[in-house]
Amino acid sequence: MRVVFAGTPQVAVPALDAVAQSRHELVGVVTRPDAPSGRGRRLEASPVARRAEELGVPVLKPEHPRDPEFQEALRALAPDACPVVAYGALLPQSALDIPVHGWINLHFSCLPAWRGAAPVQHSIWAGDEVTGATTFRIVRELDAGPTFGVMTERIRPTDTAGDLLGRLAEGGAGLLVVTLDGIEDGSLEAREQPEDGISLAPKILVDDAHVDWREPAVAVDRRIRACTPSPGAWSTHQGERIKLGPVTIPAAQPETRLAPGVLQIGKNDVLVGTGTEAVRLGEVKAHGRKQMNAADWARGVRLDTGACFGDA
Repeated sequence: MRVVFAGTPQVAVPALDAVAQSRHELVGVVTRPDAPSGRGRRLEASPVARRAEELGVPVLKPEHPRDPEFQEALRALAPDACPVVAYGALLPQSALDIPVHGWINLHFSCLPAWRGAAPVQHSIWAGDEVTGATTFRIVRELDAGPTFGVMTERIRPTDTAGDLLGRLAEGGAGLLVVTLDGIEDGSLEAREQPEDGISLAPKILVDDAHVDWREPAVAVDRRIRACTPSPGAWSTHQGERIKLGPVTIPAAQPETRLAPGVLQIGKNDVLVGTGTEAVRLGEVKAHGRKQMNAADWARGVRLDTGACFGDA
């Protein structure tokens, strides 16, 4: 088949590579426009755009996929299907109707669970033991189209959203190609999603990543892992925001009990109280400073046991 790939961030690159290496003819790539990046806020092409240029594939960067000029350019490419991974813009019906077999999305959950922008983060935050990826035909309703295939992946106890998403991106790339193969030879038939089991995964905002130390230790752990690396979990100390890396729940008994947000400073570690047992801080990053081990941070700002995060 002639295919036009749509995607934007780095997580979409493994699928782009898999499609480029498949039996299908990659005739174009659609991605979001160049965006400001870095301290200088210089315009930079998306990771998918950069990879497409390396592959020598034409790149379309519409401000919005409803733009007539974009749709005319897409029709000229005459795609049979448009595989999609994290493109980042809503597709109007006029664009959905262009490819013969539609737009085939790779979504990082086992649909109908976790429809939305942040399925991996929400699966970790909710304490799911298993997640996966699903291929489906895009319709106007959010992530509700008929499905073609699914893969599953166990969520490990220490997984961050970045860790899990990386594995799903690699495994899902193969699933997307198999789906395109099945559509072409007629061996795959799309099935409507069940009405039961629908859950939503809206984008996680910076305010959502603010750690509430009154929660149980397991909930604190899940929130931080779900928000790593983006948008980044945080708390405050003396009015300054502190970014927090993943924590651990010490296995030693008896459990260390501290009031929520109160710190216990050791020679080589820092414990912080939660609504249940204390957790051990991992790496932290204060504003304007490099990321460092929590014990090094505590020594640098001369903290003593009994100090607390300001929002405790």
